[in-house]
Amino acid sequence: MSGSSIGEIFKVTTWGESHGEALGCVVEGVPPNIKLDEEYIQKFLDRRKPGQSKFTTQRKEEDKVKILSGTFEGKTTGTPISLIIYNKDQKSKDYSEIRDKFRPGHADYTYQMKYGIRDYRGGGRASARETAMRVAAGAIALKILGEKVKIRGALIQLGINKICEENWNWNEINKNDFFCPDKKSVKNWENYLLKIRKDGSSVGAIIQITVSGVPVGLGEPVFSKIDALLAQGIMSIPAVKGVEIGNGFKSAELRGEENADEIIYKNKKIIFKTNNSGGTLGGISSGQDIIIKFVVKPTSSILKKRKTINLKKQNTSIITKGRHDPCVGIRAVPVGEAMVAIVLADLLLLDQSKNC
Repeated sequence: MSGSSIGEIFKVTTWGESHGEALGCVVEGVPPNIKLDEEYIQKFLDRRKPGQSKFTTQRKEEDKVKILSGTFEGKTTGTPISLIIYNKDQKSKDYSEIRDKFRPGHADYTYQMKYGIRDYRGGGRASARETAMRVAAGAIALKILGEKVKIRGALIQLGINKICEENWNWNEINKNDFFCPDKKSVKNWENYLLKIRKDGSSVGAIIQITVSGVPVGLGEPVFSKIDALLAQGIMSIPAVKGVEIGNGFKSAELRGEENADEIIYKNKKIIFKTNNSGGTLGGISSGQDIIIKFVVKPTSSILKKRKTINLKKQNTSIITKGRHDPCVGIRAVPVGEAMVAIVLADLLLLDQSKNC
């Protein structure tokens, strides 16, 4: 299987399965003498790990990361950094009844057709559990980007329920179980998602990632545009079905004079009067905030009976038992932040290499 790596200079390769012994990744291209330890990476993993609230999967995983290589005395050495997380709470028996059936909405059918074999335990390589290593790698990417670059994610829509943008407060993000910036929406979301879970169903979500402090000039036209690579990174996250940069699809409703971001020079500074482009022009960062929205579909593992076929191509039905997120989009917030950090770190190192 190819396709397990992303990046040109800052290159991340992940490995492992949902119900295998462990998950891991190798991160290449990290400059030497950067302070890095397991405690730092763990803070980011703790935001993504399962079993932290009644609104996510109840699988209990500590997601304790261990650095196997690439550091010495708390600093990077410039050699590949290898990270590992051991799985502790697999319940593979939850999947024994459906091992010969294809779960609708999952990668079961396509993996079987492509490879002639699949790990039916929790989706194997296709499981969202793989994203733990992306978060770990994203923590390292932030070290390269530096403190001036801030990457912040928020859940802005849960199922049919949207936030009120006038109530947006970044300080609320870590005060609730949804990464929600609108304090007034939280209680409604709680009641809504508890009902969805009780019904044995699931819902989707929309996440926004806002990046400030990005220097002008990142991105390599024409096929390595910054927005193209960000979209690729976000779309590689399991269950993501759409990405918008800036105004995105709303741009179709605007006239040219409304959508174009006017530029002025004031007090010895170049200022954009609006940011409809979402921080990119011609595939190159403009210095404005990069704004990305992405859509996560409803969790496919539900307790509702659905029609499907089995390995013998016989018609049958299926109910997916086990421990699943009623909205996988909640834990996708730190994953989205990580993927953006990984892409930007690679582009920054690529830009720096050309100036040497």
